[in-house]
Amino acid sequence: MRVERMSSEKFKIFLTFDDLLDRGLTKEELWNDLPRVHRVFSDMMYDAGVELGVELNGMLLVQVYLLQAQGMLVVVTKSKEDIDEEDGYIEMKVTLDESKEMIFAFEDFEDVIQAGFHLHALAVTKGDVYLYNDHYYMILDDDSIFHLEAEQVIALLSEFSSASAMTSHRLIEYGHSIMKNNAIETIYKHFSK
Repeated sequence: MRVERMSSEKFKIFLTFDDLLDRGLTKEELWNDLPRVHRVFSDMMYDAGVELGVELNGMLLVQVYLLQAQGMLVVVTKSKEDIDEEDGYIEMKVTLDESKEMIFAFEDFEDVIQAGFHLHALAVTKGDVYLYNDHYYMILDDDSIFHLEAEQVIALLSEFSSASAMTSHRLIEYGHSIMKNNAIETIYKHFSK
């Protein structure tokens, strides 16, 4: 579990799927076992509060984003609503959203090219490639890989890169676009022999 403060009232937690399993929760249970999810999230909020040195009580707004290959991003905001705060009492309003894209980080452009060749062989043509903080990022959305199993794509890309908790919004805003929309087709066209 990685915790990062965003402001005095807001922080984010990034969990891999292994972190979730360590806490006894599967991806499927997030949608089905709400009492258990509430208990696990309460424990996570406590751990995050200790790590950040913040006492959490009252109303917390919790937004959970399931990232297909990466795990889970949780954004927690302390609510300013006036509620009776009992000592140690936490009430959470949880919203769940599942990401429609996969983002992988590459250290070397040659790895981007090799991954592109393998994806092209699987009839993938779309995608975006960005450069941000000396790393290359490939974004594939559900439309790009609709004909494949997500696990197959994750396994393939894991040979050349690592799953990233980076968001496409951050890459679009702060990154440098290398290839847009048809990245895999562009890689194949310009770099195949």
